Amino acid sequence: MTERVSSRGKAILALSALVIIWGYNWVVMKVAVQYSSPFDYAALRVLLGGISLFLVLVWLRKPPLPKEVSGTSLAGFLQTSGFYGLSTLALVSGGAGKTAVLNYAMPFWVVLLAWFVLGEQLQKVQLFGVAIALTGLLFILMPFSLAEGLFSKGLALLSSMSWAIGIIVSKKLQQKGNLDLLSFTTWQMLFGSIPLILLAVFIPSPPITWSVPFISAMIYSVILGNAVAWLLCFYALGRLPVGMAGLGMLGAPVVGVLTAWIQLGEKPTLPETIGIMLIISALVLNSTQAMKPMTRCRS
Repeated sequence: MTERVSSRGKAILALSALVIIWGYNWVVMKVAVQYSSPFDYAALRVLLGGISLFLVLVWLRKPPLPKEVSGTSLAGFLQTSGFYGLSTLALVSGGAGKTAVLNYAMPFWVVLLAWFVLGEQLQKVQLFGVAIALTGLLFILMPFSLAEGLFSKGLALLSSMSWAIGIIVSKKLQQKGNLDLLSFTTWQMLFGSIPLILLAVFIPSPPITWSVPFISAMIYSVILGNAVAWLLCFYALGRLPVGMAGLGMLGAPVVGVLTAWIQLGEKPTLPETIGIMLIISALVLNSTQAMKPMTRCRS
């Protein structure tokens, strides 16, 4: 009994560290795009992150070759190319905190897509949560000026939608057979890095400014944000109920908003604050009711 409590306590600490790492990573990403084009940074981060996860895969002596190559590639295009590419592009002109919150609207697109694509029944509580989230989105997207930051907010929403569609693809793959989560994540990052590399190569942009802040951001994103964070994620998921872990990860956008406010001076307006609170409340409501869907870690 004592060992079980101790194990759960360590898992909660791992989850807490994970939330802090991934929440603060939005601030790190915002800093990085001041010294690099969004696609250069996204391509480097994803490629090096995939390589770091591959090294972890080898270290853990798991089968290195991918399974379901076509499905993994599609998931990589959606959850890696689409998510990282669009979210990083959104950070060029958008705030780190708001971008984090809008990206974490993903569960509601998953709920709606699961309803349309997978035929899953929606509970009344889930519908209520979706309504609250959509109200929150309206507060964030259109505070009083339709033009103010609407482009970056739209990109963040597209990023969350791409992430959600990728989750539906991942769920379909899981229904076909057991997938090793680490191997699947590693290969979807490596496959997903290819479109980002092509965009970085063929879209003209100023060269990367290899400054201390940019190099520090790369080290944080690749080492802490990928290799260390994924080990913490697997450790927490292996020792905590899925619902508890999923609910805990909702702390990441909260950390993103707070650290962006403290470090970058991104103080939300009153309507944006209301919108953020509504979305986070809806996320909590959705997570406490929907324990069965696959929990996907994401920074």
